[in-house]
Amino acid sequence: MVPALNEWEEVSGYDENLNTIRTYQVCNVFEPNQNNWLLTTFINRRGAHRIYTEMRFTVRDCSSLPNVPGSCKETFNLYYYETDSVIATKKSAFWSEAPYLKVDTIAADESFSQVDFGGRLMKVNTEVRSFGPLTRNGFYLAFQDYGACMSLLSVRVFFKKCPSIVQNFAVFPETMTGAESTSLVIARGTCIPNAEEVDVPIKLYCNGDGEWMVPIGRCTCKPGYEPENSVVCKGAQCQALEGDEATGTGMGMFRV
Repeated sequence: MVPALNEWEEVSGYDENLNTIRTYQVCNVFEPNQNNWLLTTFINRRGAHRIYTEMRFTVRDCSSLPNVPGSCKETFNLYYYETDSVIATKKSAFWSEAPYLKVDTIAADESFSQVDFGGRLMKVNTEVRSFGPLTRNGFYLAFQDYGACMSLLSVRVFFKKCPSIVQNFAVFPETMTGAESTSLVIARGTCIPNAEEVDVPIKLYCNGDGEWMVPIGRCTCKPGYEPENSVVCKGAQCQALEGDEATGTGMGMFRV
């Protein structure tokens, strides 16, 4: 993370299990017209078309702060910016809304008061947002505070994919989900050794949650070979298929 000077501050704190963690905090609620930015390092999108961001944070209840102006907030903004290369460093980071695209205003489901915090009763919020389509090599995430007293505990950035699978005597490759959460991405299958395609070209669809669905077509074992568990065609020249036969959802992770 790259904070703007004299605004967001990296400090040691505690999570809800009293484990020591490093957090980013800001609490300039006694001064109006706040515009404080926190920027991630450059994140390579690794071929993903849609990105998911999970944020864990705490927010102070404005009503528990005495003598604060009406500009006190219990929300912050999430932005992203696409680029093909690294364009921001600690010395040259850019702090403006102009180049960014807004994902959402993030609101806390639960806020804490001084009594809660003093008693170590952390009220941690977890929110997930997604954005896309992405076309550049990578992106930055930016967090804008405009008058909250809050701590950003962790940020997890990930994408979804359908894992490689063997189904109906065909191998389907790992496939990225589409640019929209409702997108269906077509994946063509390849018959396993000693099998051949029948009916129509064999396909599966990868949905936005990283799950395979709507199988079309099939392969079948060639004459002289017999099926075993729909993943191997056994015979005099049987060849075992190597690889993962698991089904389900897939996920790729980024380091922030």
